[in-house]
Amino acid sequence: MKILYAVQATGNGHISRAHQLFPYLSEIGEVDILLSGSNATLKMDIPVKYQAKGVSLFYSECGGLDYLKTFKAFNYARIKKEAQDLPVEKYDLIINDFDHITARACKSKKVPSIQFGHQGSFMSKYTPRPNQKNFVGEWILKHYAPATHYVGLHFERYEQFIFPAVIKDSFMNANPSDHGHITVYLPSYDKVCLETIFRQIAPIEIHWFIQGIQEPHKDGNIHYFPVHQKHFNESLIHCHGLLTGGGFETPAEALYLGKKLLTIPIKGQYEQACNAAALEKMGVLKMNELNDKTKESFFSWLKSNHNSPMIVANDIKETLDYILNLPLNFGQKSFTDESLISVK
Repeated sequence: MKILYAVQATGNGHISRAHQLFPYLSEIGEVDILLSGSNATLKMDIPVKYQAKGVSLFYSECGGLDYLKTFKAFNYARIKKEAQDLPVEKYDLIINDFDHITARACKSKKVPSIQFGHQGSFMSKYTPRPNQKNFVGEWILKHYAPATHYVGLHFERYEQFIFPAVIKDSFMNANPSDHGHITVYLPSYDKVCLETIFRQIAPIEIHWFIQGIQEPHKDGNIHYFPVHQKHFNESLIHCHGLLTGGGFETPAEALYLGKKLLTIPIKGQYEQACNAAALEKMGVLKMNELNDKTKESFFSWLKSNHNSPMIVANDIKETLDYILNLPLNFGQKSFTDESLISVK
């Protein structure tokens, strides 16, 4: 079986999930990877067959989307050509982790595909949303990367087609402990926005993973780290708490490890507002932004004994068996008719 696995690179979570999923997919068939976008800072350590510029997001200095820069980088003619050139018709199974190029190619060439990932969970009306829904945000979640089938991932299983988060082996095999530091990953905040606030909590130490740092170093109570998976995993496993954005994978990893969590969704990014709403329902604290006016809420969170709920990890074999038994038909046969195809 030939498998195309399309991975969106607008965030590190998609790449992290691809690293975990790739060995399982390779047991099923020959896997080609498409990497689309340019926002991720994690290195892709598995072979990439196709590289597309796709659609990328850009952030303002202190916590929001840079709409102008994102709009200027959008090139409709290039996107259309990338989709036309992608040979989706050569594959037996197409798994798309929210990539527009692959979805566009499949739609135009009438090739079935499966949207697999966190965004797929928003096809359910039961997946939490903020009190005020955003029409544009809802439209993007449902129409940016359309597919013939959807398999979602979320903190909780709101419907049958929604599965738990994919957790890395390094976390599943870890022995978490509390060394007292706070791990920080806020990709939409620049150094200048938060440095003064973090210094005010000394002697509590901060492990800050931030773009532009070449080598780990310490200045006062702040340990600066490049966005590197090995360093981040180690810091998260042994932290007291995590301060991060409203993404999905990183908060899920913290919850799995039993870590105290504070989330600050990126302003203007509706999916993150939805994630924050889901986390709030689970008892996780959310802040709209962190600055001099709101820092007391951050300080209160540091002092609190509040424990976040723990979640279970995805059983990848079970999830892939579900995918392989979807009623897809590629002309000659469907996966449900192929008794030899199963996850080992």
